[in-house]
Amino acid sequence: MEIDNLIGCKLKKDLMMGNGLVLIPGDTVLTREHAEFIRRHHIPLDRLELVDASEEPTNEPLIFRATEEIREVFHYMRRKESVPIEEVRRNIIPTIHQASEFPSLYSVLSGLQAKDDYTYRHNIGVGVIATLIGKWLKMGEEELGQLTTAATLHDVGKIRIHDDILNKPGRYTEEEYAIMKKHTVFGYDIIRNTAGVDPVTALVALQHHEREDGRGYPHGIPGSKIAYFSKIVGVADVFHAMTSKRVYKEATPFYQVMQQMVTDGFGKLDPVICNVFVQRMMDMSVGSEVLLTDGRQARILIVHAGDPINPTVLAGSEYIDLRKRHELNIDRLVG
Repeated sequence: MEIDNLIGCKLKKDLMMGNGLVLIPGDTVLTREHAEFIRRHHIPLDRLELVDASEEPTNEPLIFRATEEIREVFHYMRRKESVPIEEVRRNIIPTIHQASEFPSLYSVLSGLQAKDDYTYRHNIGVGVIATLIGKWLKMGEEELGQLTTAATLHDVGKIRIHDDILNKPGRYTEEEYAIMKKHTVFGYDIIRNTAGVDPVTALVALQHHEREDGRGYPHGIPGSKIAYFSKIVGVADVFHAMTSKRVYKEATPFYQVMQQMVTDGFGKLDPVICNVFVQRMMDMSVGSEVLLTDGRQARILIVHAGDPINPTVLAGSEYIDLRKRHELNIDRLVG
């Protein structure tokens, strides 16, 4: 195979040096820069196990399908004021579990960030992210199914919020925000009054905006009184909201979101859940191209346990451990 033919192919597994350093991680789609890197370092092509990335499925069709399904569920709930729980379990939850199987950072983010249909897509996005967190926390199949269901239905109370407020392209007034916050209580009432739904699902609808420091809503309870599933969904909700495009705002860059979530792990979000989430999401970023705060482009090589947002990167021919370079940070992911 010619080196230029590598472009667009995907590595099945990590390409490693003899000392165990990962040069290019598995599941990376190879670019021209990767091909030049392989050429420059005289890496034998027979060391590469490849698949054609153009033939690889993505989770975008799954996200689209689940979004259309949740739209119909919301329309039903507006008419009936109850959750068609069997339809959710049959048509939506398996699709979300499928969408959470895609291992690359790109596949996690790409299908979740379109600005259209945010109200519906957000429920699916939070479902996928919460499912990933549940897997990373080693949940069993039954518990994971309960978590996915609760995450997917966390915002059902918004069916009682008028569209003029729900879809407002700008910042809420104090009065509008007070109305919007009621979706938590509305969701709790709707789910609690639906037969066959686990009570924890209603709690998640009620508590996903509560915070560890007691400054969340609707009741301002401290972390010791927030249900475990509510804490997980709270993390997923914050991440998806920040990384999503809206009519009135661009998505916050991924790396800035990771930095904010590390900060939020001290007081707002559950620190254990937050740490696991940030560590695993940054692990998935190995091989990604980033822009450093000094303007140089680099590639993430190693994500360090315990300090995931300060990885070791390769900028040109220089290996930089950002844990030791306090004047230098990652500005954003490239692409």
